[in-house]
Amino acid sequence: MDTKTKLISSAERLFDRHGFTATGMDKLTQAADMSSRTLYKHAGSKTALISDVLAERHRRFQRSIEVDTVAALFDALEAWVRVEGCRGCLFLRAQGETGGDTPEIADAVLAHKAALYEKIQEIVSLETGDRHPELAEQVLVLFEGATATAIYRGVDAIVSARTVASALI
Repeated sequence: MDTKTKLISSAERLFDRHGFTATGMDKLTQAADMSSRTLYKHAGSKTALISDVLAERHRRFQRSIEVDTVAALFDALEAWVRVEGCRGCLFLRAQGETGGDTPEIADAVLAHKAALYEKIQEIVSLETGDRHPELAEQVLVLFEGATATAIYRGVDAIVSARTVASALI
């Protein structure tokens, strides 16, 4: 694993587990097993590192939801939560911790959420044979709600949301 990949992977684990604000550069250097000089050389700044982490998370998440049905979309979310854990959406947590005042992070969050909505619209169109923006919006709300509710209800929240979304379709 190259240095940048190792840094992003370590940072993602820490940010996801402890939050962005609570994770200082000293914790990051320890977790990545590198000097602060090496960390700054490869990350630039904490904001740049957060952006890199979100970009990598987005790439992995989008790959995980390459599915063609609403039921499979929720299956993918369930699989994601089983591997990544039930701590809510890392993008929304980044937005919440930065207050939306950091353009690089706000842009990453908006791009991620736009891609998710676009994917849901595509799936709804495939399943219904037509564009139904209101139905796609309902599925999006169920998906986001299941992600948030899984924090305290576990995968049962995703199973319930899948049932409702499938009934809507």
